[in-house]
Amino acid sequence: MQLDSSGLRVLNREECLRLLSVTPIGRIVFTDRALPAVQPVTFALDGETIVIRTSVGSKLAAATRHAVVAFEVDEFDTELRTGWSVTAVGKARAVQDPAEIGRLSELPLAAWAPGSRDHYIVVEAEQLTGRMITRVPAAEACR
Repeated sequence: MQLDSSGLRVLNREECLRLLSVTPIGRIVFTDRALPAVQPVTFALDGETIVIRTSVGSKLAAATRHAVVAFEVDEFDTELRTGWSVTAVGKARAVQDPAEIGRLSELPLAAWAPGSRDHYIVVEAEQLTGRMITRVPAAEACR
């Protein structure tokens, strides 16, 4: 088991992908008017590719065209003091090919927000990192 300098367990690529595959909500980090922006989104994995559905005219659709973005998922239990976080970094692209759109529309990807979500954005995870914190007794955590 590999630990980072903070004592968190470093997750390998396979562990990161497994956690991504079982998490329905993530956060995409992109640039909006030269400032960082974060937006929660529903997503699905297509192999190792992150797939997001949004509306054609959304700020997210405009800001992520051929841009490098970050994508993050996590889960924490404050009572047990456990949790994990996975971050992917890669280039986002709008899906234009009708055959690819048809294939992606078969993924189990349902938007939680109202309105039409017919625009697909995919993020190729070029960098994929994750960390996990396991239970630490409260007395040890205060040291």
